[in-house]
Amino acid sequence: MHTTSSESDPSVETVSGREPLPSLHGRIHGVFQLKDAARCETKPMNESLSKPIQSNQKDTHDKLEAVVRRHLKNNFRRPYPDYSLKVFEQANQQVQDFLISGGKEIILDSFCGVGESTFHLAQKNPQALVIGIDKSQHRLNKHDATESTKNYALFRADSDDFWRLALEAKWPISQHCIFYPNPWPKAAQFKRRVAGSPLLPTLIKLGGRLELRSNWPVYVREVAEALTLAGLKPNVESFNAAQPITPFERKYSRSGHPIWRCHCQLG
Repeated sequence: MHTTSSESDPSVETVSGREPLPSLHGRIHGVFQLKDAARCETKPMNESLSKPIQSNQKDTHDKLEAVVRRHLKNNFRRPYPDYSLKVFEQANQQVQDFLISGGKEIILDSFCGVGESTFHLAQKNPQALVIGIDKSQHRLNKHDATESTKNYALFRADSDDFWRLALEAKWPISQHCIFYPNPWPKAAQFKRRVAGSPLLPTLIKLGGRLELRSNWPVYVREVAEALTLAGLKPNVESFNAAQPITPFERKYSRSGHPIWRCHCQLG
């Protein structure tokens, strides 16, 4: 699944920027761990208003059912590259330490961008460990945290690998959040979106309560239709983000875009 571009900067730093971490060679290199962060401030996005989504696809994709049914019958078997294994090993150590200490809830914040949503989820759920992942080093570098909390961490990782490894490790995921951006709006790019991805069965098996948000209703309805084909009962609704928790959500709200979300209990 391709929702953000990969970066090639070989330098790796902690989010606080105080101490460098070893480089993990390859497309993805780096684990961002937040051990002292209770208040999150992110660098502001471009203040210009956001334009509505432009797409040659006006409704859910005409091949959605065929693609989803094929993916539900097959397992995605791409071998794990070393960099993904190394990143997950560090994330999993943090998760296992949390579980051994008596923790029970893991919240996964996929495509977390600058990590603002990860921070807000951690604040709202102090009983949980919140893991944020994103493929973009550039976005993660924009995360700025101060003061102290210990229940979230950010990792640079490829969701195609990270999700499968988390499933194999049997993480007890209570909630899975996918908050923006709007991926790949051209009809020919359908298989790069969540609903058209071969990782859809993995997403479902990870379990927890899914919440997916977007300002593109077609994308949200596609996810709901895909989950329905899998025998689940998603709910789609529009909502007012009175207190935005991501830079994209803030920009879309300021631009007057309706925001949509899909809720569904997975597993």
